[in-house]
Parts: sequence; C-alpha cells; structure tokens
Amino acid sequence: MIDLAKMIELSDVHAGYGRIEVLRGVSLNVPRGTVTALLGPNGAGKSTLVKVLSGQIRATAGHVHLGGVHVNDAPPDELARAGLCTIPEGRAIFPNLTVAENLRLMRGDAELVYQRFPKLKARHRQLAGSMSGGEQQMLAFSRALITDPAVLVIDELSMGLAPVIVAELYEVVGELARSGVTMLIVEQFAETASAVADQVVVMTHGEISAGSDLATVYFGGTS
Repeated sequence: MIDLAKMIELSDVHAGYGRIEVLRGVSLNVPRGTVTALLGPNGAGKSTLVKVLSGQIRATAGHVHLGGVHVNDAPPDELARAGLCTIPEGRAIFPNLTVAENLRLMRGDAELVYQRFPKLKARHRQLAGSMSGGEQQMLAFSRALITDPAVLVIDELSMGLAPVIVAELYEVVGELARSGVTMLIVEQFAETASAVADQVVVMTHGEISAGSDLATVYFGGTS
C-alpha cells in the first residue's frame, strides 16, 4: 500500500562506484506535498543520491522507499510509472529535435506546458540545441511537467543560468508545490531555494550533516 505521508524515504543508504563509496549511511524523508532543498558543495554526494533515487545506480546497503513502497531494485521505467520524474544535471534534452518534438516524446499535453512557459510556444519549431541555456532548462523542466509527476527530483536547477531565468523557474516550482507535487531540489545556493523549500538538508562527504533554516546555511562564503 502506498504511504503518501512519506513520498521519498531513504534509510541508512550506502552507494558508490566500484570500491569507491560515495553515500555513507544517508537517511532522508521528504513528506508528501513538500519541497526539500538538498544543499552541499561539489563532491558531497548529491548527484549520486539523485541517481540512486532515479534507479540509475543501486544502493549497496540500506532502503529506498517511494510512497512507502520498497524500490531499491526498481529500474527507471518502473519508477517513472510510479510517478517519479527526474530533471538531471545537464538537462538531458534532444538538441537535434524541435521543442515540439521533445515534448511529443513525453506523450502529454503540450498546451499545458506552453501556458507555463510561453517562450517555448513561440519557439516550438526551433531546434532545442539552438536555444539559450535558460530556454533549454525550461524545456527540460517542461518534459518533466508534461508527465504529471507525483514526485519531482531536480538536480542543479539554477546552475549556469541568469537570475531572471532562475526566478521564473522557481515561480513554477512554487506553483507545483502549491498543487501538491512532492519535490527534492538539489542546489548549491541556499538563498535560491529559500522561497519555496519547506525543509533544508545539508550533505557533506556523503552524509547528511545538518538541517536548519535556509537563511543560516553557507558553504565557503557561498549562500
């Protein structure tokens, strides 16, 4: 039975690459309909955690639950059918396809996406690879939204983007949060996520090291 109170739950999770252990006993709970910001410096293990959640790599120990269901060995397509969608670092769009073709592959209602991102509608015949970085991130975001996910995991949403684009993307994050979508957002910048996050989790050296008000979290002078 699906436990909607705990949409994402990791318990003492270990994972890595070969003999290199990256996650060292990570426990994390993201309640239904909330936004959690996962913060930490480069090399902290944040992206590895995202890969474990999305089924790209397996946990070597511990338990991963989605909606109360044990999903340690579930492949990415099974997780997607369960309502999990991931926006990976690097966007993962098809640059040689148009905006419309990228969205058509996800088999959803493109018009709903165009309502959120009018810029994409104006460029629906344009090759995705010829757009700006911000527009490509909007398209990556849109490819996730068109699947109507229950759980959305976003890896480095604001990386390399102009502040005005980041603000626009986070407005959509806020709208999704208010509609009940559960979200885990990986960020390096605490201030960026502060307007929408219900809780903050800090990761260093493959471990969850702190949880506190976003306004008090800093890394090497970067907030």
